[in-house]
Amino acid sequence: MLGAGAWGTALAACAHAAGRGVRVWAREPELAQDINAGRGNTIYLPDVSLPPLVASAAMSVLAECDAILAVVPAQHLAGALKTLSGAIARETPIALCAKGLIQEGLRWPTDILAEHFPDATPAVLSGPSFAIDVANGLPTAVTLATPDRANGEAWARSLGQSSFRIYLSDDMIGAEVGGAVKNVLAIACGACEGLGLGKSAHAALIARGFAEMQRLARALGAKPETLAGLSGLGDLVLTCSSPQSRNMSFGTSLGKGRSAADVLAERRAVTEGAATAPALVKLAARHGVEMPICTIVAELVADRLSAGDAMKLLLERPFKEE
Repeated sequence: MLGAGAWGTALAACAHAAGRGVRVWAREPELAQDINAGRGNTIYLPDVSLPPLVASAAMSVLAECDAILAVVPAQHLAGALKTLSGAIARETPIALCAKGLIQEGLRWPTDILAEHFPDATPAVLSGPSFAIDVANGLPTAVTLATPDRANGEAWARSLGQSSFRIYLSDDMIGAEVGGAVKNVLAIACGACEGLGLGKSAHAALIARGFAEMQRLARALGAKPETLAGLSGLGDLVLTCSSPQSRNMSFGTSLGKGRSAADVLAERRAVTEGAATAPALVKLAARHGVEMPICTIVAELVADRLSAGDAMKLLLERPFKEE
């Protein structure tokens, strides 16, 4: 595991339950010590019992691993992979588990992987999966997208189990678009909740947001069925419907009148949608794709609009065909 946040720790527990030997790289030395001492992830996933794991703040802990799950936040992926490239074989299979669009160069995680590990077989793991559910062995289903069918089947054998169902796809860009856009839309849904606008408005945001997700994915060459599946619609529904979502809870705080800067300053865990929103708007403009909800969210997270004014702008848009 390249990363010991909540999701990386949950996937480590999942891999252990599937019978795999697991090593974890943690950025914080004290967190690695806690994991090794059996105290669990006291920072990002407290109150969850973890199986015995080997963790270290030294990247060399991953040197003998035959496959890597990269679970660092998207905006920090380049630095982590650059360091990792000196510790493992360059052809080692790597599955990308962070969801977001990198602001620098408007690049996807697969672009960053290709830069640092051009010989690695890539994969994208995405879908509706809260870390605490996976860590506790609750039923979850995800998409594993890779252009190499044999690679996908190997990942499914390594991680798949009755409580962690893996569905294969060859559409990596579709899986990446779904995972990135849903985080941005969850901020909008949270703001809607914080403003007390009701469930009808909430449902409308999910549906119209899904249309934005589909438009961008289509422009980038993704398959429609990918966006209608777990890594698109499935993840969108989960992230936009639960206060467990960091992105939705962030939006709820904005809806209650707090500034984005203040809320983010209080958080240790990354809120991916806040970093992805401005990059997504730029990418959409580059491809001539209209994404009004995501555009409004980008203004919200930059503290250039209040949540009330943002929703007013959306509601005053002209009527048009669906």
